[in-house]
Amino acid sequence: MTQRDLSYDRYCDEVTVQTGLLRQALAGADLQARVPTCPEWTLRDLAVHVGGATRWMNEIVRTRASAEVPDEAVPEFVGPPAEDGPGALDAWLAEGAEAAAEALREAGPGRKMWTWSWEQSSSFWARRLTQELLVHRADACIAAGVPFAADAELAVDAVDEWLEIVAYVQRVQPADPAGELRGGGRTLHLHATDAAPGVCGEWLIELTDDGFVVRPEHTDGATVELRGPMTELMLAFYRRLPLTSDEVEVRGDRSFLEFWLERATFG
Repeated sequence: MTQRDLSYDRYCDEVTVQTGLLRQALAGADLQARVPTCPEWTLRDLAVHVGGATRWMNEIVRTRASAEVPDEAVPEFVGPPAEDGPGALDAWLAEGAEAAAEALREAGPGRKMWTWSWEQSSSFWARRLTQELLVHRADACIAAGVPFAADAELAVDAVDEWLEIVAYVQRVQPADPAGELRGGGRTLHLHATDAAPGVCGEWLIELTDDGFVVRPEHTDGATVELRGPMTELMLAFYRRLPLTSDEVEVRGDRSFLEFWLERATFG
């Protein structure tokens, strides 16, 4: 795959940074508002999901778990009662993030532990929690009607990680819709139009008989190209921004891009 190097310490820092930005998005918002990008949730549901996931990952890292930890074994997993008000929810989010970041720092990179993934270590959880927070912060901003912007390096890493997850799902869950992303020699090109010097914001994704391969390179001959500023490109690739948005451009076979996005899922 195409992973660009972000340090373990950077991920640890981002756990609290992204949680802080999420809390800012929630401040003063209607917590009963529906989240358009996760329509089964209210804003409060989204916050509780994020806070619970943070605590769950913290428990795995803190205990160096050798097997999956059930939700009911995670202290304060469900969050404060709604009647305690937004202040209690905000404090719960902040405390959970600080504890998770501390547990990750104490474990250090590469510490062996259970994950659901191809990488059985603390390094996987540091990255996964960072990206979980980044993308759900986008959900919260969309629902609250406040601007969202992602650091370019984090947005690039979000696309990289998503591609790695989809490839992993192809390997271990053959019946998953991701299994259909193979064959035909079709290509998808992602192109960030505002990539800063030193940040490679391009991906060439080629379907093969065995799955797909990804290369960080430019092409003018892809089956379809999705292009736009890095934040908006990431949001569209994560299906948080419609392909019809003026903030991104689709060139070529839109139906192939839609085919990809409908099947590049997991969970």
